[in-house]
Amino acid sequence: MNPTHHHQHNCHCCLSRRDCLKFLSTAALGAGMIGPALSAVAKETSRYANPDYVDMARLRPCPEVRMAAAIFEKPRPYWLGWPGTTYDLNARQKEYKAKLADSSRRLGIKTDLAPAPINDENGVGAFIEKIKAEKPHGVLVILQSIFCWPWLARVTKETGVPLIVFSPIGMAFTGHVGRISRQPGVYVASTLEWSAAEDGMRMLRAKRMFEETRVLWIRGKERNETVLDRIGTKVRSIPRDTFNLMFDKLPVTTEVRDVASDMRRHAKRVVEPTPQDCINSARSLVTAKRLMADEQANALSMDCLGMVSAKLVPTPPCFAWTILQDHGITAGCEADLYGAMSLMFTSYLLNRPGYMNDPVPETAKNLLITSHCTSGTRLRGFDKPPVPYILRSHSESALGVSTEVLWPVSEPVTLIRFNNKPGEIIVDTGKVVSNVQTPPAGGCRTSVEIKMDNIEDCRDVLGFHQVVTLGNHKRIVEAFCQLYDLKPIHSPERAPEPEAKKA
Repeated sequence: MNPTHHHQHNCHCCLSRRDCLKFLSTAALGAGMIGPALSAVAKETSRYANPDYVDMARLRPCPEVRMAAAIFEKPRPYWLGWPGTTYDLNARQKEYKAKLADSSRRLGIKTDLAPAPINDENGVGAFIEKIKAEKPHGVLVILQSIFCWPWLARVTKETGVPLIVFSPIGMAFTGHVGRISRQPGVYVASTLEWSAAEDGMRMLRAKRMFEETRVLWIRGKERNETVLDRIGTKVRSIPRDTFNLMFDKLPVTTEVRDVASDMRRHAKRVVEPTPQDCINSARSLVTAKRLMADEQANALSMDCLGMVSAKLVPTPPCFAWTILQDHGITAGCEADLYGAMSLMFTSYLLNRPGYMNDPVPETAKNLLITSHCTSGTRLRGFDKPPVPYILRSHSESALGVSTEVLWPVSEPVTLIRFNNKPGEIIVDTGKVVSNVQTPPAGGCRTSVEIKMDNIEDCRDVLGFHQVVTLGNHKRIVEAFCQLYDLKPIHSPERAPEPEAKKA
């Protein structure tokens, strides 16, 4: 980390206030919303209108994202070269402009599209000079000729700005794509699928969200602020007692009662927790929101186990963290900063929650069990219905409320982890086999058995506190790494050969 002076960035929201409210209102109306009409709906109806109410829509970062864009073609008419004389340039360009406008609107990206296609060296040079002068966060080029690839090399070399290339089929051979598509700072989508180009735009937005995030690191006794190299996230350390002292003073408000009531009402089953446990869990949620608002923060990572061990709080914050995760607000356990950053990664790039886990090898069946006492429930996306969950006590202490989230069996998952330094990301994939019950098993309440892909032995899976998220996202994670010069790491397919015995 590099030290930095405290400063507050102006928030240029990627979604309008109305859009943020619409997003959360839609989520609240989905099946089994956790909590009351949390944040947006509550605020709109003035149900909790008071100076201390914190709307979660204001906690998720919504930074300004600026992108330059252009269509590259060659002088017309086309003859004897791909995409071919029969290719309808005007129709395709109209189609891609419309898709670009739609993606920009939905992602909240300010896109400056060149008014006319660029078709010569002078036009490319002018486009490059404009990029250098305006310094956008990214550039997107839509190719409309197989002969434009040398211009892309100029753009990336002369500007140094992350470059997204959408090359519809018919604009490239393998030789055109091979080298530049593996170059740091470049993402090439050689496909007819516009969604692949939109993935590149999501990467730009995710990086800006990292840069505009302040995460509270709640542990120890010190207060300071630093910035993570490469990613740009601000990390503010605050004393651990800040949380429990605020919790102790928090009254049982209408919001607290509603959150507690709804967490029980929407659960598939309630096993150990009492109504009072749910009240305390709801107080943890409100405490976390207020603390983030007071500190102008967007995420947190807390020494929760230390607080439980010292009996500073009557309940671990596990279920409160579940609610935050389902609203796109990163809440990490055990003051694991890079675990929190990994949760942030799935939230900002993949638009869905996950959970950081303790990895356990199941050697009889050669599976990996990923286990923790909190997990998001909106596993398919923040705007999608939640999966079922059961209210349980915190496994290690038998206190309070934690979440046993039932992950969908037979669906793919991705394990992601910043490898304790910002320059490396572990990424592996697998498939859910079952949800492990506690008891008879010990360990944490959400325990998911996973059959790993391309890993011969479950004991060789890399990392600890990896974040599990639903879906196979390996390619977009690797593409993000390439665009921002990070290093993706995969668990070994086979265990290393034992060293030969010395003579």
